[in-house]
Amino acid sequence: MKIESYEIFNDLFEKYNVKVFIKRLDDIPSLVSGNKYYKLKYNIVHARKNSCKQIITFGGAFSNHILATSIISKENNLKSIAFIRGEETLPLNPTLKIATSNGMKILYLSRTQYKNKHNPEFQKKLKLKYDDSYIINEGGTNCLAVKGTQEIISDEDSQDYICCPVGTGGTISGIINKSKVDQKVIGFMSLKNKIDIQRDISFFTNKKNWVLNHEFTFGGYAKYNKKLVSFISNFYEKYNIPLDIVYNGKMFYGIYDLIKNKKIKNCSILLIHTGGLQGNLGMNYRFDLNLPSHL
Repeated sequence: MKIESYEIFNDLFEKYNVKVFIKRLDDIPSLVSGNKYYKLKYNIVHARKNSCKQIITFGGAFSNHILATSIISKENNLKSIAFIRGEETLPLNPTLKIATSNGMKILYLSRTQYKNKHNPEFQKKLKLKYDDSYIINEGGTNCLAVKGTQEIISDEDSQDYICCPVGTGGTISGIINKSKVDQKVIGFMSLKNKIDIQRDISFFTNKKNWVLNHEFTFGGYAKYNKKLVSFISNFYEKYNIPLDIVYNGKMFYGIYDLIKNKKIKNCSILLIHTGGLQGNLGMNYRFDLNLPSHL
């Protein structure tokens, strides 16, 4: 599925001679929107080709991946099970409530147990218990996911920089693989474990034209402050483009900051909006915010 990029304008960009383009994966005409569409696409093809009847995956209680997996499983007449990190909390939050409405079965792992989620022995036991299942790791990142995310970038995307939020590294890995040799890819971290993510990305790509920026994590995953909330609100008011506060809001904030401080100038930039707007439902639910969401 090809998504067109388009330019957005701002006095700040003009001042430093920067052209900023955006590719909105949140506009994909599918209930499975954003980067999850690309990450799950070939995984589901593989599961069906191998006559699997059920998808098993892992995530936090507010995970974009969990919700997307529930949707795509239902669309393909597959059962689904999600192992959630932590203890059961009732009533279910908005993310898990929608996931269960799609037929997903929710099970829970203690935080200690959850650390073994990708352990081969642990997954072997799952396959023995659910012998008709296909397992997708947390965040959906694997070789098939990277095959899908390579399709995000087209030959027309010739900007000097391509910028992307980073969670588990699957989306940026595909973008790096598809990028041109004279382009630089910048990943904006939403987590603190930069070294682990660098290792994981290096597993999926041999290219060296990329870097991870960890200046704008705002303290870590799902952390934020008033400046970030204000930025997202102002951006939405100006462009009518909603940003989630976990991933894309931090990247867009970071780009503005880098331009303002003359660390990026005289160039063109492509920003990949990876979707994930349902995450704002969870943040609104947890912290009584009023962030924009499509759901």
